[in-house]
Amino acid sequence: MEFVSKHNIIDILNDNGINERLFRYADEIRKKYVGDDVHLRGLVEFSNICKRTCKYCGLRCENKKLERYRIEPADIVSYAKNAVEKGYKTIVLQSGEDDYYSVDKMCKIISEIKKYNVALTLSIGEKSYEEYKAYKDAGADRYLLRIETTDKNLYGQMHPKMNFENRIRCLESLKTLGFEVGSGCLVGLPNQTIESLANDILFFKEIKADMIGIGPFIPHPDTPLKDAEKGSFDLALKVMAITRILLKDINIPATTAMETLKPNGRIIALQSGANVVMPNVTATEYRKKYEIYPDKICINENPDQCLNCISAKIKSIGRTISSGYGSHKIG
Repeated sequence: MEFVSKHNIIDILNDNGINERLFRYADEIRKKYVGDDVHLRGLVEFSNICKRTCKYCGLRCENKKLERYRIEPADIVSYAKNAVEKGYKTIVLQSGEDDYYSVDKMCKIISEIKKYNVALTLSIGEKSYEEYKAYKDAGADRYLLRIETTDKNLYGQMHPKMNFENRIRCLESLKTLGFEVGSGCLVGLPNQTIESLANDILFFKEIKADMIGIGPFIPHPDTPLKDAEKGSFDLALKVMAITRILLKDINIPATTAMETLKPNGRIIALQSGANVVMPNVTATEYRKKYEIYPDKICINENPDQCLNCISAKIKSIGRTISSGYGSHKIG
């Protein structure tokens, strides 16, 4: 089962009769190219304040119902230190686009966390080349910036006052600076087509992505898309599986949104091409407030419970928890 053109990908996405074969093949490719190790990334969601107005996201600045928070730099470093002590080899710092965290503040956080001999991923949105360079010089290794959709018209509809070309510029800057670069898409956005999903997959290949996160769209009740239909778990899984088959050796997380739609969704994703899980290591008091979408899993669990739960699930399917940093060494 190979995909050599957009037409092939569209046919596969439209044909639900081959789903199980597709998922098995993606799992075979995963095993061949990245092995049975599952990389755990400790996720710190350090601020739910965001200046953007993305129509699908509960953190959008126009959502006045959300109780906002930001975690002070010393506490962010403390969460990271605790995660490293529990065995995490990668820390992911994620937030809304919150200008409180200046370049100097972020660089101080980065340099402090890097003292613990850990890989560091940032997911903090669109910045200038100079800002990205400062983060890299401070020690950041990876950067996640999802494109969400490569359909320019749809991108514009979903991201008021944002610019598709600037998103591309950011991804190019990150690559130029030597970051391992992650992107990804939402599956099931209103007005999204199968053709545009095929274009998304080919875009990931074109930019030589190191990491790709794919999740189903889940409407948030306090956004303009509150009445939209939620995305399909199976279609999101297919997009993920095809991405694995095309990009072979990259890192692909089993996203929490998958499990929000389907019990054991992350385990199903791990058996269909994924090789990364990002347990939340933020304090329980903040988790429910980082509400990108509703009904997120694990919001009432503490970091130890999250780690124990996902570790047991990983081992139950015959996979092992990696003891390495899980870098994408090729590409």
